[in-house]
Order: sequence, then structure tokens, then C-alpha cells
Amino acid sequence: MEEHLESSDFITDVVIGMSDGLTVPFALAAGLSGAVSQTSIITTAGIAEIVAGAIAMGLGGYLAGQTEQEHYESELRREYDEVERLPEKEREEVREVFADYGLDVATQNLIVDAIAKDKDKWVHFMMKFELGLEKPDINRARNSALTIGVSYIIGGIVPLSPYFIVDDALLGLKLSVALTLITLFIFGFFKSKITGQSPVKGAFKVMSIGAAAAAAAYLVAKLF
Repeated sequence: MEEHLESSDFITDVVIGMSDGLTVPFALAAGLSGAVSQTSIITTAGIAEIVAGAIAMGLGGYLAGQTEQEHYESELRREYDEVERLPEKEREEVREVFADYGLDVATQNLIVDAIAKDKDKWVHFMMKFELGLEKPDINRARNSALTIGVSYIIGGIVPLSPYFIVDDALLGLKLSVALTLITLFIFGFFKSKITGQSPVKGAFKVMSIGAAAAAAAYLVAKLF
């Protein structure tokens, strides 16, 4: 069970990092291609954006993980306090949980008595079945920050890579568009497949969003 949840968290973080990593630097490079002719300017700005973006996204993932941990610990302390001060109220809440499953009153009382014998198990039962909270991985914040940040960097390198091998910004843009749209399609396909959506539809959706962002950035740069 825990391995499944950890795997789900990892996939979620990869999707978050890769989605923004592929889209934001792609739009930035496209926009600069409409304003400058030297690829060196684009690569310098692109690298700066990837570094800043990876740090910002990673920090966001870290803070989200920390908030989840702090919220769980706060609710855990509250449950221990309520079990200590309001045991009858907490016992009634346990009964309500099993009443929802259709168990008769006598069976409910037997289960409540058994659970209430161990305060730790009682509290963790309430955390899971009353509040719907699972104990988060203590390393969740750190792992999330690293996964999102690295995924952002990997995603950001894709649209920027053609500009390292050509000198003409327009040619770099054409290569970047082709490479990034293919990558977005593949990324969208597997992302949708993992989440149970239509892979082809999801692939076109992700690709379209990236293309629209890049086109908007390019046109704005050309106009202004």
C-alpha cells in the first residue's frame, strides 16, 4: 500500500515538473526568437530561466510537503487531546464509522471497546477513518522538491537544446518547435495513460497548450 502511494506521489511530482519545464522555457525561447537573432542571448536567458524555475518549483514542492506534514501532526495532537478529554464523544464517532457499514449496535460496541483499549491505535483509527488522513512520508517534502526541480530542468533542456547547435534564432526556433511538440505529445500520451484518460486525446491536449503558449510569446515579441 505504501509503495503505491509513494509511486503516485513521485509520478505526480514528475508530471508537475515536466509540464512546466517543457512549456515555460519553450514559450520564453519562442518569444526571444521573435525579438533577437543571436541564439547566444536565447540560451543565456533560457538557462537562467531553467535554474530559477527549477528552484521556484522545487521550493513550492518542498513547502507543500512541509504543510502536509505539519497539518497531519497538528490533527494528530488534536485527536490525542480529544481522546483524553472527550472519550465518550470519540467512542461515539467510532460507532458512527461502523454504523455506516451496516453493523448492528452490539457489534459496534464490541469493536469500539477493542479499539479504545489502545490509545495509539484509537487515535490513528480516528485520523484515518474520521479525518481521512494518512501519515505522510517524513521525507516527502525533500523528495518532492528534488523530483520537481530535476524534472523541470530535464523538461526545460528539450526546447532549449537546438539553440546550442545553431547560430540562427529562426532556425533554432523551428527545430525547437519540432522537438518540443514531439516531446509534449509523448509526455501527454504517457501522462494520460497513467491517469486513465484517453492517451491520444491527452497527448494532443498537452501539445496544444505548449504550442499555444509558444505562439503567443512569439507573436507578442514580434509585435512589441
